[in-house]
Amino acid sequence: MSRLPRFQRVVTVAPIRLTERDHEIIRLIHRHRFLRSQQIVTLIGGSAQNLSRRLQWLFHHGWLVRPRAQLQYYERGENKTIAYGLGNKSGSLLQLNPAAWGEKNHGIGRMYLAHALLVSDVMVSLELACRQHGVRLLPENELRLHVEAPLHWRVKLRDGTKLGVIPDRVFALEFSDQNGQVQRVYYFLEADRGTMPVVREKLTQTSFYRKLIAYEATWANKIHQRHLDIPRFRVLTVTTSAARVKSLLDACSRLQRGHGLFLFADQSVLQRDLLAAVWQCGKAAALSALVDLPELANPHVS
Repeated sequence: MSRLPRFQRVVTVAPIRLTERDHEIIRLIHRHRFLRSQQIVTLIGGSAQNLSRRLQWLFHHGWLVRPRAQLQYYERGENKTIAYGLGNKSGSLLQLNPAAWGEKNHGIGRMYLAHALLVSDVMVSLELACRQHGVRLLPENELRLHVEAPLHWRVKLRDGTKLGVIPDRVFALEFSDQNGQVQRVYYFLEADRGTMPVVREKLTQTSFYRKLIAYEATWANKIHQRHLDIPRFRVLTVTTSAARVKSLLDACSRLQRGHGLFLFADQSVLQRDLLAAVWQCGKAAALSALVDLPELANPHVS
């Protein structure tokens, strides 16, 4: 059999019947929006070769899409595994609007896909760390926040300026503390690819500092408690480089208060244990862990 094309469906492929593992793949991609094939293998387990072949069949049958925005990676000969999103058939299976998934996922732009994959990189690394330590990861659909997805809200500053907030992800970590009590901590994720200015002259202009101010106002006005029923939260930012982390920390230092809400790290942290003390806190740039577990107390955990 000749090799099937990577980004063009073949309509003459043999029919398939969805298996339970296929359903698991579809649910997983729905939760993350986009996943690379290697991430799917890592999360599901089993033979990488067999799973990659199954992903190929799901693509050619319309259950999954391979966004064409990644085509340039292969034209340049870069060694990247293929990214998948939901196709029209999967949208119907999950009782979603098919057009909102299939065509939209197929035609997204390069910048959007790169941002979405950074979000997935963080969440997959976090899920693997949670499995390692027996911590429960609760994604947004399991938090019962009673607000419309995607999660968003507005804040009003003292001078009357109104700012909108749309986290890239919201999730909670649930674990037993040293006293055996179940604790739950909430996080908002910001995936920063370094394309947005850190600080600008006016708050009406888009900047990362404006995001920090909006989160600070969320905390100061207790919007997270009154509207989201979240007792407390912190904001995780994963960005492109250590230099960018420093710039974001400098911007955070300009806030009047609430510095301890913010945790920063560059992409290299994804190769480490994300639950450990590898996050630089906006308060005195101290290292912080995401959960209070005895084995994570050492800031040098790799």
